[in-house]
Amino acid sequence: MIKSLSCLFVAAFIGISVQAQTTAKPSKLPPNMFQHKLANGLDILVVEDNTVPLATIEIAVKNGSYTETPEYNGLSHLYEHMFFKANKDYPSQEDFLNRVSELGIQFNGTTSYELVNYYFTLPKYNLVEGLKFMNSAIRYPKFDAAEMAKENVVVDGEFQRNESNPYFALNDEMNHRLWGDLYSRKNTIGDHQVIRSATPAKMDTIKNRYYWPNNSLITVAGDVKHEDVFKNVDAIFSTWTPSGFDPAKRWPVPEFKPLQKTDYFIVESDLSRVPLVMMNWHGPDTRTDLQATYAADVFSYIINQNSSKFSKALVDAGLALQVNIGYLTLAHTGPISVFVVPNPNKIRECMAEVKKQMALWDSDDYITNEQIETAKRQLEISQVKEAEITSEFTHTISFWWAAASIDYLSTYVDNLRKVNRDDLKQYVRKYIKNKPYAAGMLISAEARQQLKPDTYFKAD
Repeated sequence: MIKSLSCLFVAAFIGISVQAQTTAKPSKLPPNMFQHKLANGLDILVVEDNTVPLATIEIAVKNGSYTETPEYNGLSHLYEHMFFKANKDYPSQEDFLNRVSELGIQFNGTTSYELVNYYFTLPKYNLVEGLKFMNSAIRYPKFDAAEMAKENVVVDGEFQRNESNPYFALNDEMNHRLWGDLYSRKNTIGDHQVIRSATPAKMDTIKNRYYWPNNSLITVAGDVKHEDVFKNVDAIFSTWTPSGFDPAKRWPVPEFKPLQKTDYFIVESDLSRVPLVMMNWHGPDTRTDLQATYAADVFSYIINQNSSKFSKALVDAGLALQVNIGYLTLAHTGPISVFVVPNPNKIRECMAEVKKQMALWDSDDYITNEQIETAKRQLEISQVKEAEITSEFTHTISFWWAAASIDYLSTYVDNLRKVNRDDLKQYVRKYIKNKPYAAGMLISAEARQQLKPDTYFKAD
C-alpha cells in the first residue's frame, strides 16, 4: 500500500502458569504468514521466507505521539533510543553492543504517530538467542541516568536537524492549525525542553502505561518455521505479565475536534528558494470509516499521475512546478494533504486554478473508468512489492497492526477492488469539497515583499 508514509483487555495472570493458545490462521492471510496469540495477550505473526538465511525480529508497541500530553511530547521517541541501551541482563551500553556483535545483529527502531517499533535482523541460527535478547530489552530496560543524559542531547540534536529544513516550519505550523490544543498528539518530534529535561522516572511511566504484552505485536520473518517460532516465543515471552487493563481505555486518546473554518497562514523562511503551499483536511480514520480509507488511496493515486486533469491544469499549464495529494491512514484522524509548488510568477493564478480543480473532483467526468481500474491495479502491485523484502515488510505489518489491524492488511486488496466511482465521490464530498481546511504558504521574506501573497492568499 502507498501512503503519503484496539487494544485487548487481558486480565493479569499473576502466579499462574501461562500457556500458548491454539494457533489460528485467518483464511485471508497469505500461505506463508501465520498468526498466533499467547495467553498473556501478546500477538505473534510469522512470515516464512527461505530466500536468504536471515531472520528479522520486530516488536511493535501501540505508543507514539498520539499518547503524549504536552509534558510528555517527544518522550516516546526518547524511549525508543533508550531501548537499545543497558537493561537487567546487559547492565552497560558496552555489554549491550557486545551482544549485538556476537549475534550478528543489525538493529533500529522508529517512532510515529501511533506506533513505536524495534527490530533486529540476524543470521537465522541465532534466532532463539535473538528472541532472548529482544525479551531483555523490551521487558527490563535500565534507564541509566548517565546514559539518558547523553541520549537527551542526541534526540534533541535530531530535532534541531529537522528544524534546519525549511519545510519543518510550514509543517509544524500546519500541525498547530490542524490539531489545536491536541497538537502534541500529532507531533512526533516533540518539544525541546521536554526532551532535554526528561528523567528515568518519566521513562518508567511510559513503560508502565504501554509496554505490556497485551499492547504489543512480535513479528518474526525470514528463513524460519512458524511452529518453531511459536514454541520459542511462548517459552521466552509467556512469563511477561499482562497489564490487567487496556491502556487505550485507561488513558484514552481525545477525539480531534473538527475544523470550524478555513484557515490561511504564511510562514517566512529565507531557506526557501521557491514558495511552497500546503492544504490539509481532517480525513477518515480506521475506527469509524474504513471504506473511505480505500477510496482515499485510489483517489490520491489517480490525482498524482501526470495524466490526471489536476496535473495537466497546473503543471502542464505552467502554473505549478509540482502538485501532490496524499492521505495517511490512522486510527485517529488521518490527515489529507495537498502540496503545491507554484510558479513564483503565477502564484495567484495557480491557487485560483487549484481551487477550481478541487471543486470539480466529485464530477462524473473528472476521473475515467480506466484511471480507476489502473489505480487499483497499481496499488495492488505496490502491496506485492512491499512484501518482497521480508526484513522491511515487518515494518508494514507493524504499521497496519497499530493503525487498523492485521485483517486490514490481509484484506486490503479485496477491499481495494471494490472501490468504485461513487466511493470516490463520496470521499471527496465527505472530507474535502466545501469542508474547512488549513492552508499554509512557505516563502522567503524577500519573495513575500516582492510577490505580496498576503493580498490574495487568504480564505474566501
